[in-house]
Amino acid sequence: MERGDALYRQFLNILQEELRPAMGCTEPIALAYAGAKARQLLGALPDRVTVYVSGNIIKNVKSVRVPNIGALHGIGPAVCAGIVAGDPDKELEVISQVSEDQVQALETYLQTTPVEIHPAESPLAFDIDLRISRGPDSVRLRIVNNHTNVAYMERNGEILLSRPITEASEDQLTDKSCLNIQRIVEFADILEPEDVRPCVGRQIAYNMAIAEEGLRGDWGANIGRVLLNHQGSLLCKRAAAYAAAGSDARMSGCNLPVVILSGSGNQGITASVPVVVYARALGKDEDALLRAVALSDLVTVHQKTGIGRLSAYCGAISAGCGAGAGIIYLRGGGADAVAHTVVNAIAILSGTICDGAKPSCAAKIAAAVDAGILGCDMYLEHQQFCCGDGIVTDCADKTVSNVGRLAREGMRETEKTILEIMLDEA
Repeated sequence: MERGDALYRQFLNILQEELRPAMGCTEPIALAYAGAKARQLLGALPDRVTVYVSGNIIKNVKSVRVPNIGALHGIGPAVCAGIVAGDPDKELEVISQVSEDQVQALETYLQTTPVEIHPAESPLAFDIDLRISRGPDSVRLRIVNNHTNVAYMERNGEILLSRPITEASEDQLTDKSCLNIQRIVEFADILEPEDVRPCVGRQIAYNMAIAEEGLRGDWGANIGRVLLNHQGSLLCKRAAAYAAAGSDARMSGCNLPVVILSGSGNQGITASVPVVVYARALGKDEDALLRAVALSDLVTVHQKTGIGRLSAYCGAISAGCGAGAGIIYLRGGGADAVAHTVVNAIAILSGTICDGAKPSCAAKIAAAVDAGILGCDMYLEHQQFCCGDGIVTDCADKTVSNVGRLAREGMRETEKTILEIMLDEA
C-alpha cells in the first residue's frame, strides 16, 4: 500500500463512512430519523402511526433513554420524537435540537395518537417499516441493514424510491473485504494524519467529552466512576473507566453527541477512548494518537464485517479488541503484535451476548477494554493463546472470520431466545 493509491483511499472511505456523529443510542435514533423523514413526505402531522420492527430493533430500543425528550424510552416515543420534533436533514442527530414546547407537544401527541408496534416478518437483523397517515394521505418508509439506509418510500400508493433489499448489512457501503490485520497496520504506518483528522479527530473530541461527562454526572449505574474510584491508580483500569463512563452517560439519555463506529456509539467510544487515555499517559503526540485510533477503528470494523451490524454477539467485545490493538500499536508494536493482541483478546471474551442497549452496556465495555489490554500485555510478556484453543487459529484474520461465523450462524437461536426473554419480561 502507498499513500494516495486506490487501497489507501478505500481505507479512508471506510473510516469516513463509519465515523459519523450521532446523538443517542443509534437504534432509537434510527426510528426517530424514520419518523422525521416520513412526516416530511406526508407534509403534515400524522394522526395514525404503525411501525414494524425487527427483533434487534426491539431489543436495542426497549431499555435505553432517548435524549432531549425527558425520561421517555421505547419504540413509540422514539418514532414520535422524530415525527414531532425531528429534522431529517440531520440524520443521526435528528433530535439534537428539541425545544421545551416540542417536548410538551410530544407528550400530548403520544397521549392522543394511536401508535401500533408490530414485529416485522422479515429475515433482516435491521428492519424498520413505518406507515403513517392523516386523513386520506399516507406514507410508507422502510430503513434496512443500516441506520440511515432508506430503501423504500411511498406516498399515497405512488412509489418514490425502491432499492433492492438484500440481507447484506453492508448495503450501500464501501466494500470491506480489503481489510486484514497486515494491511491495517501498513495503512496506519503510512497514514497522513491530516487525512483522518476531520473524522478521527472528531471521534476523539466527542467521545472523550461524553466520557468526562459520564464521570462528572450521575448517569446509569455509574460504572465508570466506580472503576475510577476503586481501581483508578492502574492505567488499564483508568482506560476502562473512561470508556464505561461514556456509555453510562449515553445509555441514560445524555444529550452530548458521540461519533459512532459500525453503527454503534458504544463501539465508537470503546475503540477510541481507551487509546486516548493510554496516549496521554505515554506522552504520545496527536499524530501518533490519530494513527492508533484509526487502527483501532479499522480492526473493529474488520471484526464487525463478518458479524453484522446487529447481532446476539456484543459489539463492545470487538471494539475492546480494537482498543487493545491500538494500544499495542501506540507502544511500538507492528503487525505481529497487533495480530497476537487481537487473537488473545478474542479468546478471552468471545461469545459475550448482546441483550440490548441499556446501562449495563457500560460494564460490558469495561470488561471488553480489560480483555483488549490483557491481550496486549500478554504479547509484551511473550504469552499467547495458540491454534486449537477454542475458536483460535494460527492466523489472526481466520480467527476474526471464526468470530463472524459464530455470531452470524451459531448465535441465531441465541438471538431468538434473548428476544423471547426480554418480551416475556415486558
